Amino acid sequence: MTRRKRLWASVCALGVAFLAWLWLFSDQIRQMQMIYTYALVLEAGIGLVVWRLWYAKLSRKHRRRYLALLAVATLFFGSAVRFRGLTGDWLPILEWRWARGVDWEARKLNALYEGPVSNRPEIDLSGPVAFPSFLGPNGNSTISGLPLARDWQQQTPRLIWRKEIGAGWAGFSIVDGVAYTLEQRGDNEATVAYDLETGRQRWIHSHRAYFSNPMSGPGPRTTPTVSQTQVFSLGAAGALQAFDRVTGELQWRHDIVEENGARLPEHGMSGSPLLVDGLLVVSAGGPKGRSLVAYDQASGDPVWTGGDDAAGFGPPVLATLAGKRQILLFNHSSVVGHDPSDGSILWQYPWPANYPNVAPPLVVGADRVMFSTGYGVGAKMLRIRTGADGAQAAELLWESPRMKAKFTNLVLHEGFIYGLDDGVMVCLDPDTGERRWKRGRYGHGNILLVDDVLLVQTEKGEIVMLDPNPEELRELTRFRALRGKAWNHFALVDPYLLVRNDKEAALWELPLSSI
Repeated sequence: MTRRKRLWASVCALGVAFLAWLWLFSDQIRQMQMIYTYALVLEAGIGLVVWRLWYAKLSRKHRRRYLALLAVATLFFGSAVRFRGLTGDWLPILEWRWARGVDWEARKLNALYEGPVSNRPEIDLSGPVAFPSFLGPNGNSTISGLPLARDWQQQTPRLIWRKEIGAGWAGFSIVDGVAYTLEQRGDNEATVAYDLETGRQRWIHSHRAYFSNPMSGPGPRTTPTVSQTQVFSLGAAGALQAFDRVTGELQWRHDIVEENGARLPEHGMSGSPLLVDGLLVVSAGGPKGRSLVAYDQASGDPVWTGGDDAAGFGPPVLATLAGKRQILLFNHSSVVGHDPSDGSILWQYPWPANYPNVAPPLVVGADRVMFSTGYGVGAKMLRIRTGADGAQAAELLWESPRMKAKFTNLVLHEGFIYGLDDGVMVCLDPDTGERRWKRGRYGHGNILLVDDVLLVQTEKGEIVMLDPNPEELRELTRFRALRGKAWNHFALVDPYLLVRNDKEAALWELPLSSI
């Protein structure tokens, strides 16, 4: 072996050794592992090109040919490929520049867009149909009374409709056969109502607003909250609006960032509104007692404010802990319980402020609640105690790096916690924080517990059905519901599954069990 070849062999061996250390022994978070890996691959590619051009003893003629080929390839890549954001693991998403997009200006944003409806299957909306807010009718990502078939190869899900949709990571809420969501349409942020049966647009209200982040792209991030008469939406830049549910007429509007002296988070406003006791509660993140804010549902008048922490990226959640009804909030640097009657703080516990806190809190028992975040932080189980004077305090029961819920919500089923730990499904013992198993890479998607099965929407747009079992991962069946990155939470009403991402929406009918 020549000296030059020995040098290259040594460099390659060092690279392999570094990757082995990085993935097997280092304590780096998964996202940084991915960055270091593709940075090393990129450097190796550049090094190979440099070696080939200047150290491989090529003739001038061949060197000029290689340089010309490299210049053409670089020019083609730069002009033909565009960057569309990152995956949950910070891998770049690229697409051809000529990939078809939606020209919302050409469609006249404020006019109704009617897609084709010929040969569309009919659906039955005679039963109770409601998914009125983020995480469903119970606010905890659980649905009961829907016996789904467990084999989608024998009984295939049926596509009802599919259509283009504006950008963003909002989910759908559904009430009385109408689905509501938020979209970015050009330079406008829009709250949109669709007919569930046909996918036709019923009404739209838009205003000039544009938010984008290099990692996640443009568009709103929250899911509308729907009452019997109103629809409430919160835009990425902080526009909180109330609409008539039937007509879409704007009833009131607030800029929760400006009005509460808050700072817009780096990924935009992402906590969906909570409707409780005639109040609409939102995480504004303002200082001086304006972290959590409540507005009168009907009039939009401010009612109370509470807390001082900056906003996280999760929604306020209603719960009862240690005998007291309260609103749980995962802030930038703390977890808090607020009194829903006046916004005052019942208890507060510090949390690392280095990374985004997204996953909603999971109530585990009468006095226990678990919080979890990604980026190597993990989970903490808190016990809330009520003293003789009525004051509450939070006590840490355990903390564990074995459940790092970056985006996903968590669910509790028959005494065990299920969720995606940095994209891999995990079963966790809530009493000890010990992991029962970790298997199945589904990416940074979302989950929904339906009776005794777990539906997982993978980051790539597949719907996977699992049998939640503390002994092992049991995957029952799966099908592809969307094309492309799927961060938006899905909605399920009766057997109808409504999914979307930043490009399209689709309604599927899931087969029911015949037993």
